Amino acid sequence: MLSNFRLSMTWLHTWFGLVLGFVLMVVFFFGSLSVFDREFDRWAIPETRFEPQPMPSFDRVLLPILQRVQPDEVDYAANMPLLHDPKPGPMTPRLELPADEFWAYTTHRDPVLAMGVGFRVPQPKDPQDHNHIHGDTTIDPRNGQALREGQQKIGSEFFYPLHYSLHLEWKLIGYWIVALAALTMLAALVTGLVMHRKVFRELFTFRPHKHTRRSLLDLHNLTGVVALPFHFFFAFTGLVIFAQFYYLPVSQTLLRPLAQAHEVAEAAATGLPHERAGVAAALASVDAMVLEAQRRWDARGMPGQVGFLQVHHVGDANSYVSIYRAGSDRVALVGQAVHFKGSTGEVLREEPAPTVPHGIEEFLTGLHLQHFEHWLLRWLYVFGGLLGCACIATGFLFFVEKRKRQHAQQGRMGSRVVDALAVSTVTGMLIASAAILAANRVLPAELASKGEWERLVFWGAWALAAAHAFWRSAPVAQGAASPAWREQCWGFAALALLAVLLNWASTGDHLGKTLFTYWPVAGVDLALIAAAGLALTTARRLTRRQRATASAPPASNAPEEAARV
Repeated sequence: MLSNFRLSMTWLHTWFGLVLGFVLMVVFFFGSLSVFDREFDRWAIPETRFEPQPMPSFDRVLLPILQRVQPDEVDYAANMPLLHDPKPGPMTPRLELPADEFWAYTTHRDPVLAMGVGFRVPQPKDPQDHNHIHGDTTIDPRNGQALREGQQKIGSEFFYPLHYSLHLEWKLIGYWIVALAALTMLAALVTGLVMHRKVFRELFTFRPHKHTRRSLLDLHNLTGVVALPFHFFFAFTGLVIFAQFYYLPVSQTLLRPLAQAHEVAEAAATGLPHERAGVAAALASVDAMVLEAQRRWDARGMPGQVGFLQVHHVGDANSYVSIYRAGSDRVALVGQAVHFKGSTGEVLREEPAPTVPHGIEEFLTGLHLQHFEHWLLRWLYVFGGLLGCACIATGFLFFVEKRKRQHAQQGRMGSRVVDALAVSTVTGMLIASAAILAANRVLPAELASKGEWERLVFWGAWALAAAHAFWRSAPVAQGAASPAWREQCWGFAALALLAVLLNWASTGDHLGKTLFTYWPVAGVDLALIAAAGLALTTARRLTRRQRATASAPPASNAPEEAARV
């Protein structure tokens, strides 16, 4: 045990941050990009570059498309053996699954419409479970045309899931790693406050012309203190949001019978059928139900468009339709759903105003997931996330700067390994992100599994950046700076500018056009150019510093300026 409480907190802060800081760096960076995930989608799929549309007619446009959707082949292969209980005998052929639910979803930033079908599994192993195989599609709501298969929505389908799952789906291990990192971050925030007793002074302290170690520590403290409420709130709410589904899924494990009984009781109390009746019935006009839902929202003083629509128990007498309002005009994630009987269009239930606990949950969830229209608040989210990246990166650099000369004298490799991992995580992550955008514009849209190729480019570029970081880390073992930082800054700047030029060459949407016609694409291009400019500036400063260090006389043996951990 260390000699006092503050030193113990310092040890915890240092090693907690070092061990899981690399994960937090990924979470913060891709969380920042996810604030504008739909804009990245528009950049990546040029045929979706048009203005957001309201949800089209369900009866005339959506229903015929949903009736043509087929089960996803990957979902079928993976889950049918787990859900379906075939009769004894020869191997069961591929089954024709009946549709059990329809859904459609859009947002105020989505010009396209995501749609899907839940197909009922016959002879389920557990009749009480929600036995569905899914199929989905994305359409242009202006004409009902489906988007080309194989294209990836880079923002909402790649950057966003990377933020909370690391794309490690086996046994949900990525979710658990992120949860551990979030808990570690809460501990690091608390221990950081204990360490830095003069926290308000450090809020206004940054000495860029001091010794490198001093400047790094100032910047680490400054970025940590300025965004402290942001960091704490998002780590905490992220844990709360995922707890009920992944981290504490007691309703799917220990308390599963009780949870199923609660679902049945809740359905009886709300008048929304829990099970199919087994009697066929046609679906009434959903368009008429939408108009009635909008009339009721208007009467409650909250007019709006439909954000999510779901048809339950398709083709059954117990079918009902749930219509949710697109609540982008407020922070809280609310739906104000109106539920209708599917066969007649009769109103079964109108969701009442939330209770106080439920309202708090909606507000916290909405504040984290940011489905609102407040653009200034969105940019504050990006700024807060990038401050978190800066705080973590300067923590890595300070750790290396403080120890690399001592490790060089002792022949230890700790600083070299940490520096190489920091390069891999910071600039390597940037290179991978720019590489996937460049690959998106190079690979033809008609290429089968184009999204898989883009992912391969992303992970391949990141792996090459990591290999380069370790290969060029030898100077750190001698107490010097790694040239990998400078070289990867040049590489990222080149890739970012290349992505902008490739977008121009492949679509004709250059900044002179998109600045006045389509801001989502212009915003991505401007962000790439700004990031490239920052990387070039950093690379030039690192080059000057290396030349100055190489031409300077050997340092004396005088003690270095003391610095805190």
